[in-house]
Amino acid sequence: MRRDITGQYLSSLAGGETVRAFVPDALPPTPVLTIDEARQRLLERATLAVGRLDSVSTLLPDPQLFLYAYVRREAVLSSQIEGTQSSLSDLLLFELDEAPGVPFDDVVEVSNYIAALEHGMARLREPFPLCNRLLREMHARLMARGRGSEKAPGEFRRSQNWIGGTRPGNARFVPPPPQELDACMTALEHYINLPNEAAPVLIKAALAHVQFETIHPFLDGNGRLGRLLIALLLHQGGLLAQPLLYLSLYFKQHRNVYYELLDKVRTEGDWETWVDFFLEGVEQTAHGAVQTAQRLVALFEQDSLRIQQSGRGAANAQRLLLALRSHPVSTLKLLGAEAGISFPTAGKAMQSLIELGIARELTGQRRNRVFVYDTYLAILNEGGEAL
Repeated sequence: MRRDITGQYLSSLAGGETVRAFVPDALPPTPVLTIDEARQRLLERATLAVGRLDSVSTLLPDPQLFLYAYVRREAVLSSQIEGTQSSLSDLLLFELDEAPGVPFDDVVEVSNYIAALEHGMARLREPFPLCNRLLREMHARLMARGRGSEKAPGEFRRSQNWIGGTRPGNARFVPPPPQELDACMTALEHYINLPNEAAPVLIKAALAHVQFETIHPFLDGNGRLGRLLIALLLHQGGLLAQPLLYLSLYFKQHRNVYYELLDKVRTEGDWETWVDFFLEGVEQTAHGAVQTAQRLVALFEQDSLRIQQSGRGAANAQRLLLALRSHPVSTLKLLGAEAGISFPTAGKAMQSLIELGIARELTGQRRNRVFVYDTYLAILNEGGEAL
């Protein structure tokens, strides 16, 4: 449905230029979002897919292991959308020992993303409301160090920003002036805390994400926090016990369509096309996450069977494989400690895993060697290659 423009333009000063800044109308849309038969079916399919994902713990011997790995995969993907070149391997190496040679600024951004998500989820479990204060707390962690750390972490902006273009005057989009931010964010806070009966959780997440991106309340980090907001809303709304649904890969794969639809919401009021795109992404992403979990279970069973059939020393190799599942990029010392075996025993067990083609040494060095569970990492990293 075309509603015409979904806000108003106000004059604002940015970089010495006077620009037309867009102030969005408060949610929900007027007239209300059309939920016709086709859109209702799409909503039901997406909701069912998320439900299957929520029950993924029944497939996994260790659901926390999958959560650990999947959160890191998402952190890499979401940061790549903002232009970082860090990979999942880079992140795991950084977490291992802030390894030299890892692109520091890029990987710090990814690490900060994990800290922001974990803080947000911990606060919601207290319970603490999904509110502007929590978003500011998460932003403070997102921008705590590395690039952007000088851009007022944890504070709504007090100056005009813009998106695209070389200067404010030729920007692709100019968000609300700073004096309008409090009213815009207060209205968004009110909407995301409406009872579920007022709006299905997935619809609320779809609309709130666009509104947050339109307001662009921070000087930096808005894209990453706007994507985190989706995961938090699904948790708060009771659809997901754990933050396992992330649309960053979907948005990355359909980047041009994503930005085009955001613009169409603002200029034409076409919320419906955006919602369809969002729900299709939710369904695809949830199915993909379940399939990834199933593939990991099959991999673990297959590799465990190969070790069992290899004969001598199988028990210690199994222990080391369990440690690698928790830390797919790690040193022998840490893996041995995790497995509860001595360093020499861990070395022999690792050699067995290498001979079976399960593990690989990364550094080529004789000391301080780092080992990787190759196939496990490859499954997680699909679609996560740096742009």
